Amino acid sequence: MSQCFECLDARRSVPYTQMSGPGPDAAQLLRILQSAVRVPDHGKRVPFRFIEVRGDARFALGEALEQRMRVLDPDAAEGVYEKARKRFSYAPVILMVVAAQGEDTKIPAHERYASAACVCFAVLLAAQASGFVAQWLTGLVASDEEMRRILGVGSDEVLVGHIHIGSTATFIPERTRPDPAALLTQWSPA
Repeated sequence: MSQCFECLDARRSVPYTQMSGPGPDAAQLLRILQSAVRVPDHGKRVPFRFIEVRGDARFALGEALEQRMRVLDPDAAEGVYEKARKRFSYAPVILMVVAAQGEDTKIPAHERYASAACVCFAVLLAAQASGFVAQWLTGLVASDEEMRRILGVGSDEVLVGHIHIGSTATFIPERTRPDPAALLTQWSPA
């Protein structure tokens, strides 16, 4: 169990702009997902799925994001559009995590979303355990209806985030973490 704590305590997000190859190959990505799907899942609904973006598809997705930014913010500086175009060009693998939010008479949508969010965190840990770095992002890609349509996210689904997975030669310093004792309260009956 100490290895589990070591993995958790060593977790860091690496900015996608500091990523490059190599990233996980197909077998390594499936191994990462094999661990990531072991999340709490009330009702065994498996309320999540994945969209993998790699190779030239990353550049096509960046171009789509740039075009969408130009429509949404036509007066932005060129640097904003360039950043959007390059968004998916750094990490060799981008993994979209999609949550099922359609009708379910027993399991509320927020529980299914929470399960998919747990998958995102588990992907971060499993990628790290596999020797890679990762960053979980949301932003316009997750919030914009047109971007979700381009990615094939259904009207009864939510894009929980896109996880960039790759390697880095950059040292990533530890950041200040919250003190769990300061966050903990004790409940007692009135």
